[in-house]
Amino acid sequence: MTTILRLPADPAELTLPALLLRNTEDHGDLPALSWRTGDGGWTTLTWREVRRKTAVLAAGYAALGVRRGEQVLMMMGNRPEHWLSDLALTHLGAIPVSVYATAAAEQVAHIVRHSGARFAVIEGATELPRWEPLLGDASNALEKLVVAEAAEAGPHRTYGSLHASGGRLYQPDAFEKTWRETRAEDVLTVVYTSGTTGDPKAVPITHRMVVSNALSLDTVVDLPDHVEHICYLPFAHIAERVLGIYLPVFRASHVHLCADVTEVAATVRELHPAQFFGVPRVWEKMAAGVRAALAGLPEEQRAAIERMGETTRAHIAVRERGEPVPPELEAAYAEARQGLAPLLALAGFDRLVWTASASAPMPLEVTRFWAGLGIAIMDAWGLTETVGVCTANSPTDGFRLGSVGRPLDGLELRIADDGEILVRGETVFRGYLRPDGTREEALDADGWFATGDIGRIDDDGFLWLTDRKKEMIVTSTGKNVSPALVENTLKEHPLIGQALVHGDGKSYVVALLVPDAEVLPAWAAARGIEGPVTAEHPAVREEIARAVEAANARLNRTEQVKRYRVLADEWGPDSGELTPSLKLRRRAIREKYGAEIEALYA
Repeated sequence: MTTILRLPADPAELTLPALLLRNTEDHGDLPALSWRTGDGGWTTLTWREVRRKTAVLAAGYAALGVRRGEQVLMMMGNRPEHWLSDLALTHLGAIPVSVYATAAAEQVAHIVRHSGARFAVIEGATELPRWEPLLGDASNALEKLVVAEAAEAGPHRTYGSLHASGGRLYQPDAFEKTWRETRAEDVLTVVYTSGTTGDPKAVPITHRMVVSNALSLDTVVDLPDHVEHICYLPFAHIAERVLGIYLPVFRASHVHLCADVTEVAATVRELHPAQFFGVPRVWEKMAAGVRAALAGLPEEQRAAIERMGETTRAHIAVRERGEPVPPELEAAYAEARQGLAPLLALAGFDRLVWTASASAPMPLEVTRFWAGLGIAIMDAWGLTETVGVCTANSPTDGFRLGSVGRPLDGLELRIADDGEILVRGETVFRGYLRPDGTREEALDADGWFATGDIGRIDDDGFLWLTDRKKEMIVTSTGKNVSPALVENTLKEHPLIGQALVHGDGKSYVVALLVPDAEVLPAWAAARGIEGPVTAEHPAVREEIARAVEAANARLNRTEQVKRYRVLADEWGPDSGELTPSLKLRRRAIREKYGAEIEALYA
């Protein structure tokens, strides 16, 4: 397990401000937060500097009128103003709430009304049209906007002026007195669910829940002290809120802010981190990049890498079974890792000791690919309502590639009669917040929370996900189909980068397929195909047809894709097909490509 640093109080009574003070006292000169500057370099704050800036900002927010217990909304990217404001508001006893930058105006208005927020901190001109109309609207309490980009603030308060006023007004005694009034049972943040099936719901999360989850995680994750973390998911997502703010404060680790998700691979190559968390789409894209590099190597070199991959997969398989690794395999594995080191170094993965994924089922083909490079991705599972991680694989306590691991300490699982996963325990929330501050009960009489996920638990206690209950396809013949299962089977062919299957209420399943733009050129070059190669190229169409046929051979009759359409443009958050955490927006895709889907049933 990770070395747990000094805990400044009983774990059940710890708060985030107490941990930040510990970091200043024990690790004040260590790096805490880094972000890119205009010249491409990094600006870094130590833990001592972070706490000083937090104190100054807290004074600025107090002067603005922020009061204990009230929610303050933030819509900014992964930038220092967001991260530091989060801590500053927490030290005031206020409740920082991050809102997805992709939220529609109607969702923003709902969150403003529901939260009763009087203040919001936003990034700049892109956000203003969704927030300015709410000022002065009698249906909500919003009074003021603070804008991070000073040149785009217009008549609104700038973050810089707020920081400057905090510098003038900061009183050390008042700051220390205020944060010490916070209790472990107080709400640390409210996370609004994505609202894909209705209005976003408000999930309150306390200091105690966060600390409990951090302690449980440290029993299954073995990391170096003060490890770095590349922070690229939105802070409105529970995964990055835990991984990018709360765990770094708990572990006194080093956060590198990555403002653009498309720069994640480049940031990894630059930093060579010891740990890396990637949602499945990020692992898929990185695998595509490595495959493209491999395709350019001579045949003899590729064959040698494949032989080394067979050794690393065999080594991982023995560890999966919990068996001692035979000496000869251990020696062969060490030799293979040494041979793969240059390739891993090019990807920035040569120092990795822990890798993980969550948010959606990982395609098994992607897991196998990375295993062939000696990287065992520890899949995890959780929800906003469970403070993020609920189950996890562990390289030290046991793992099964393809599963999402076993429950953390303090949590229990069971499977309902219809296959839905139920969870209960100390980090499970008690209910959604209503606008008046009361809670809508979300647990049954025995304390179980129905997660909405479908899965099974094997004989060794590992949880295997099937799909989201609401996303399961029920055909016109009454058969159930897991879209994620079919999509991941299709994506086992490296040329298929993205897939969505449809068939609810229909007699058969169809699919929309998007070729992987990074794999396509290397695939074409390896086959001697010259010139630009697009999704329309006959050779690409023929290969995708073979990929669908191969996938169907592994699926049962109901799951098989009878017809499909190949699309040219990759899906992303900006074009609306993916969430900010890179999961499929199924409803949005079905609406956008409704005509194409219906044509597949013509």
